[in-house]
Amino acid sequence: MAVEDLPKKDWYSILGAEPSDSLTELKRKYQKLVLLYHPDKQSADVPAGEVEVRTQRFIEIDQAWKILGNEETKKEYDLQRREHELTQGWPVDAQVSLEDMAWNLSKILVTLADDHCYSLTCRCGGKYTISKNEGEDVSLVCCDTCSLLIEILR
Repeated sequence: MAVEDLPKKDWYSILGAEPSDSLTELKRKYQKLVLLYHPDKQSADVPAGEVEVRTQRFIEIDQAWKILGNEETKKEYDLQRREHELTQGWPVDAQVSLEDMAWNLSKILVTLADDHCYSLTCRCGGKYTISKNEGEDVSLVCCDTCSLLIEILR
């Protein structure tokens, strides 16, 4: 499964689990669901449409376990999930290209590091500021006065 596909589904809810659950607890929940949805465990009197739904559910449960049952992929998924939650929770005011921001020689930065910065005035009157060095790494910039953010497009 591709790394960029990880945050698209909530693998914890598929297993009926919480991010704080231990690996043992995740495994227990996975095994309980596998017994319910495994194609070999279905009774013969289940309608054909229901069999397809249960098979699809089993596949999702198996995918969830493959991600959450491995420490590396679980850690990566948790980080991506947290990043997604943070970007959804903040009020992004605009999407801005670095080229649309003003190129300034900041007095504060000159005295400290002799550096330049990009800036943009916020609608509250504050400023979004990003140094030249941060320009490649930062995707969200907070206003220095209010809680609004801008997203830097590359």
